[in-house]
Parts: sequence; structure tokens; C-alpha cells
Amino acid sequence: QVQLVESGGGLVQAGGSLRVSCVAPGRTFSTYAMGWFRQAPGKEREFVAAINWNGRITDYTDSVKGRFTISRDNDKNTLYLQMNSLKPEDTAVYYCAATIAGPESRVRYEYDYWGQGTQVTVSS
Repeated sequence: QVQLVESGGGLVQAGGSLRVSCVAPGRTFSTYAMGWFRQAPGKEREFVAAINWNGRITDYTDSVKGRFTISRDNDKNTLYLQMNSLKPEDTAVYYCAATIAGPESRVRYEYDYWGQGTQVTVSS
């Protein structure tokens, strides 16, 4: 079982920045591809960004390209999502996810473990 714990969410004004983190205790974090997803009220959980095991491959949904950056520090067992130029439509619960066997993916069902989520609210 892999435990994922997100933190760093909060309330920010439009145009502001926020960084959310996801810690995965254990020795095997560096072997997992990781992803960030988000879910707004009344909407499906959607892909935001993904990163491969060593951080050299990243992928973003179009709506966050150029504004969000996914990164990881395998020495600290931590995944990050730096969010700049935030917009009200970025308001959602943000979840980190780990896939044990596969590469980085945009597909929700390919992830094996999920965190509990952290709320990000962007005011206009």
C-alpha cells in the first residue's frame, strides 16, 4: 500500500501563485510515475499533469501549459505542482496519484494510489 499525502492548498486571488506538494513515504517513490488530477464541484476528475519516475518526462493538459510546473524530488519522496497565473477556473480539489507499473499517464484509471486531495480556491 502506498500512502500519498497532499498539502499546500489554500485561497489565492486570480493571477497569484500556489504550490501544492505530495509526500509518499517509503523507499519506492522514485520508481513510480506520478500525476496530478483535479476535481471541481459537479465535474469529473480531470488530468492536470504527469511526470515520469526520474522527472525527465512531463505532460500537461492544454489549459495549464505555461502556467503550471510539475516536478519531483526523489530524495525527499515529494511531488510538487507549482501553479502560477491562477484563474478562477483552476478552483478544485487537487489530487496526486501514483502508478506502480506504468509510465506517466493522462488516464485516471491507470493510477493505483491516490491522496486525499487538497483544496485550491482562486478568487476573482
